[in-house]
Amino acid sequence: MTRSFDVTDVNVVTTPGGQRVHSGHAAQSDVIRSDFHEVRNGVWCFIGNGLSNQSFIEAPEGIIAIDTGESIEEMREALRRLREMTSAPIAAVIYTHFHYVEGTKAIFEEGNHLTPLPIYAHEKVKGNKARTLGEIAPAYARGLVEQFAIVMPLEGPDATVNVGLGFFYKNPAHAPYTPGYVDATHLLGARDSLTIAGLKVEAVHSPSDSDDSINFYFPEIGTCIHNSVWPVLFNVFAIRGEEYRDPRVLIPGIDNIIKWAPEYLVATHGPALKGKDNIREKATRYRDSIQFMWDQTVRGINKGWTTDEIASRITLPSLYDEDYLTSERYGVTEHHLRQIFMGLRGWFDGDESKLFPEEPSERYSKLIAGFGGRKEVAAQCEKALADNDIRWATELATWLVRSEGVADDEKKLLARCLRLIAERTPAANIRNWCITRARHLDGSFPMDRFMVHNFNPKFLAESAATGIVHTLRVIVDPDKIEGMNHHIAFTVGDETCGLHIRNCVAVPTDGWGAQSLVTMARDTFMGVVSGRRLWSEALTAGDITVSGDATAVNRFRVSLDNKGFAG
Repeated sequence: MTRSFDVTDVNVVTTPGGQRVHSGHAAQSDVIRSDFHEVRNGVWCFIGNGLSNQSFIEAPEGIIAIDTGESIEEMREALRRLREMTSAPIAAVIYTHFHYVEGTKAIFEEGNHLTPLPIYAHEKVKGNKARTLGEIAPAYARGLVEQFAIVMPLEGPDATVNVGLGFFYKNPAHAPYTPGYVDATHLLGARDSLTIAGLKVEAVHSPSDSDDSINFYFPEIGTCIHNSVWPVLFNVFAIRGEEYRDPRVLIPGIDNIIKWAPEYLVATHGPALKGKDNIREKATRYRDSIQFMWDQTVRGINKGWTTDEIASRITLPSLYDEDYLTSERYGVTEHHLRQIFMGLRGWFDGDESKLFPEEPSERYSKLIAGFGGRKEVAAQCEKALADNDIRWATELATWLVRSEGVADDEKKLLARCLRLIAERTPAANIRNWCITRARHLDGSFPMDRFMVHNFNPKFLAESAATGIVHTLRVIVDPDKIEGMNHHIAFTVGDETCGLHIRNCVAVPTDGWGAQSLVTMARDTFMGVVSGRRLWSEALTAGDITVSGDATAVNRFRVSLDNKGFAG
C-alpha cells in the first residue's frame, strides 16, 4: 500500500462532473450509493440519505428506529421510505452514538409511534452532544467544514466527490437542517441484556469514533447493529480534530461482534454485510488492521523512532487493500500512526529540535533566509513540483505562507501543492481538507468566519443559558483581565449563574455572593452571544441592566473574543 498519495498521477481520473480525483476515492461512490436496502425480512438500512445510515427493525411491538440523522428533514425522508415498506408504528429509538441524533422529532411529528416512546442510548450521549456546541464549538464546526467538503463547489476540478462514509455531511435536499434531538429515556452502561419492542437484545459499550458508541445484537434475528466496522479503514485520527480513539479500546468491540457471529451486520455507515463466514472474515481483517497500526507504532516507539520516522517507515501490508473495508478511502495510515504515538506517549517524540523549537514565524523566516530568500524558496518549490516531489514542495511553500510578509502568489503556490495532494490521495478526508484550505489560500472561499467563536443560533435555542455563560471563559483574552478580581452574576431569563474573574481566568459559579449583577431576557442574551446584537446597543436600549461595578463588568465583557459582547 502506498503512503497517503501517489508520487505520480497514474491513478488520477476525471469524473463526469469534472473533478480531478484518485480512482480509489471515486470508486467509494459506488460503495455508498443511495439505497433503501432490505437486509433481511423486517430489517431495512437507508444508505445515502445523509452522512449516516438510518436503520429499522421490525419487532413484535412495532419498528425500532436506529439513529435519526443530522436533522428533522433527513429523518422525515427516512420515514417516508420506511412507510413504503410498512405502516407499523415506531416502538423504540436507539442512538448508537451521539453523532446522528438530530432527527428524532420527525418521529413525533409523524405521530405514528408508541406513547411514551422509549429512546435508548449510552449515558454519555447527552454530555458529548453538549460539548461540541460549547467550549470547542468553533474548532469543531471548522473541522466539519474542512473534512466534509461543506463549502466546496458542486462542479469542476475542486468539486466534492464523496466524503468517504457518505456523499455529504448534510444532504442539500434536507436544508435548512432543523435540529430535532430528544433526550434518551433509557440510559445504557457497559453491558446490558434487555428487551426492546418485544425483541431480545444484547447491548455492549463499544467505543469507536466516540466514547459513547454501543453495539447491539438481536439474537432472534441474527442481526448486529454497530459502529465498529466501517466501509473504510478505521479513522484512528480525524483530520477535523477529535479526542484520541485508542485501538486498545476499539478492538474489543469488534472482537465482541465476531463472538456474536451474526448473520447480518448493519453499520452506521455503508452497506450491510451478510453471512456468518463472510462477516467473520471481514470483521477479523478489520480488527487486525487496527492492531497492526497499534503494534507497529509501539514497535517504532520502542526502537526510538520519532513520529516522522514512524509515519514514513510503516505502511499497511497490501492484503489490507483487497477491498474497501480496510482501504485508505477516508483517512490515511501515516496520520493514524502519529495519533497512536501521541495518544500513548504525548507530543514529545525525542526529536531534539522539538524540545524547545523556535517561534514558528521566526523559524520560517530563518529557513527562508538560509535557503537564499523568498524567490529562491519559491523557485525550489516549483522545481520540486516539476519533479513530483510534492511533500517537499508543500513544506517549502508552507515556509513562505506562514512567515511574515507573505504575498498572494506565495499563497497560490501552496494552494497548487495542496490541490495536487487532493487529486492523488484516495482518502476523502485529505482531499476535502486540502481543497478547502487551497480555496482559503487563493481567496476563492476564505475560511476566516470559521475561526471565531460565534455561537450557532439554531443550537442556542436548545441550550441552557448557564452552560453558555460558563463557556465564555474560553473566549477571554487574559491580557485584558490581568489584575482583576471581581465576581459577576448573570440572570438570563429565569436562570442565574456567575463568573468569578481572577488570576486571568473566569471561574464558573452559581452567582451567589457576586459583586455585580447583569440582567437580561433570554432572547437578548442569545442575540448577543450569536453576534446578531451588540451588547452596547442592548445596554443603551435598556435590554441589559448592570448593577454593582459597571466598569468591571464592561472590562470583562470587552475581553471576550466575540462580536456581540465586545461591540
